[in-house]
Amino acid sequence: MFSKIWTKTSTKNYSEQIKCLQAALQECEAVVIGAGSGLSTAAGYTYTGERFQKYFADFAEKYGIRDMYSGGFYPFPTQEEFWGYWSRYIFINRYMDAPKPVYEKLLRLVADKDYFVITTNVDHCFQKAGFDKKRLFYMQGDYGLFQCSEPCCRKTYDNEIRIRKMLEEQKDMRVSAELIPYCPICGKPMTMNLHCDATFVQDDGWYRASQRYKEFLEQHKGLRVLFLELGVGMNTPAIIKFPFWHLANEWENAAYACINLGEAYAPEEIEAKSICINEDIGVALQKLIDRGSVQDIF
Repeated sequence: MFSKIWTKTSTKNYSEQIKCLQAALQECEAVVIGAGSGLSTAAGYTYTGERFQKYFADFAEKYGIRDMYSGGFYPFPTQEEFWGYWSRYIFINRYMDAPKPVYEKLLRLVADKDYFVITTNVDHCFQKAGFDKKRLFYMQGDYGLFQCSEPCCRKTYDNEIRIRKMLEEQKDMRVSAELIPYCPICGKPMTMNLHCDATFVQDDGWYRASQRYKEFLEQHKGLRVLFLELGVGMNTPAIIKFPFWHLANEWENAAYACINLGEAYAPEEIEAKSICINEDIGVALQKLIDRGSVQDIF
């Protein structure tokens, strides 16, 4: 669909891009937000460095794990150890608040707009920040849900009570056998509801959210729609980035904006209707807020 020279960064300076994004937010009739891991990273949900050492220094010493993400694939010899790691992982990345209020800043900018969010993030930050649950599509799952590891059915289960209990009672990086979750239907061990492989469960809530997203796009086709991409890289571009590019290209009145430190670009085909801001997302959102509310700028 796009030319071989398929991406290009903007020649406009930072201030001009911020001003253009403010204008786009002011003038659009709807905003479709596409969020990747870079948005949560900007909010302080980092998986390496000081944060990893703060919460997982004991696992690093005993098992040689060097970051939270790779630790999720470690072949723990027992379920007690497996859930010792994952209960801590889920708690700090799902039930603890993000260190920085980046999601709250985003909501402040779009709260009065007709918006919808599609995200590959699984940390529930949008809902915790106050975004409308019925305007969210968590495409890749949710740390807050268990599913059967088989899986034997298309069901998921809230895990907050069990996770908190695991965290409170674990000793020596292990949970007690009594706290290990098993599927109430087939008895197989539970696992996280994450899109890591073909066992990922798309439950009824997933399908309802998917349908709402499709209906939102159908209802706003032809209107002035801003596709706002935040922190999306090239790991899974087919979920957000490529569809946003395609729709911005196909819809005459649509515009595309991308905020992503080091990865802000757009295809040449939509360059004229694109806003690319190469900046930390939290910093850029604060710039928008500091310039005044979107409604009062122009």
